[in-house]
Amino acid sequence: MPGIISNLYSRLQEKQPNWITKLALLVFHVGAVLALFNFTWTGVLFAVGLWWLTIGLGIGLGYHRLLTHRAYKTPKWFEYFVTVLGTMTLEGGPIFWVATHRNHHKYTDQPGDPHSPRDGRWWSHMGWIVGGTSMHGDTSKLAPQVPDLINNKFHVWISKWHWVPLTVTGFIILALYGWPVTLWAVFFRVTFGLHCTWLVNSACHLWGSQRFATGEDSRNNWWVSLLTFGEGWHNNHHAHAQSARHGLAWWEIDITWYTIKLLSFIGLATNIRLPKLETALTTMSDPSLDDAGTA
Repeated sequence: MPGIISNLYSRLQEKQPNWITKLALLVFHVGAVLALFNFTWTGVLFAVGLWWLTIGLGIGLGYHRLLTHRAYKTPKWFEYFVTVLGTMTLEGGPIFWVATHRNHHKYTDQPGDPHSPRDGRWWSHMGWIVGGTSMHGDTSKLAPQVPDLINNKFHVWISKWHWVPLTVTGFIILALYGWPVTLWAVFFRVTFGLHCTWLVNSACHLWGSQRFATGEDSRNNWWVSLLTFGEGWHNNHHAHAQSARHGLAWWEIDITWYTIKLLSFIGLATNIRLPKLETALTTMSDPSLDDAGTA
């Protein structure tokens, strides 16, 4: 009998984070709809500013190009700063996010890919979150994919408490500005940001151009790039996964890359990894790409 109870408890623990995720997504989507009926310019300005800080800096610059691919180096305090911004997207802690994305690159559009459109378009967009196995807080199962993060006390701690920065920020905005601004700055902004990120998983494996023959379905999609500050140049990224620059041609707008260049100018980004000249576009003439693959 004790063994049966223990097994049942373990199964409930395993399923609990998924139900929490489902409930959180429902609440935030309802809040986003309510925001449309409580329009406020202050709220919109907050939403736009936080959208760039959390998706542009937190996810694109932090979770993705820094933590997942180590495309550049930065002081630890700045790494931790952009990591906290990443937690404010409701996309989970860094260990969950990085492990998931590394699995995506390891098994792109093959069995084991967490969110391939080959398993269904809805699945690739958000079905994998609401219907899959959520492991946001289970660092032990994710450890093999993130040995660099699992040995860092800050990343382990923030992965466990990833919901705290968003919650605290939400209550501060509510106390200072009231519900209409909170609906826009928190609920609408988070919901919109989630769908922007999910479009990289879904739309960028369905629609767009393939410059490189990567052997899978990754696509370059200009409108997803605009929504995600450069993450939509997905085929470029899959061809050169460790590159800090995703928009390879001059006309491929990549705001996150421009931000990295700015950080480099002020000394906050070093050892920037880029495609080598012999593997980059033959039509490009960009002195920031050198034979060593760094800038």
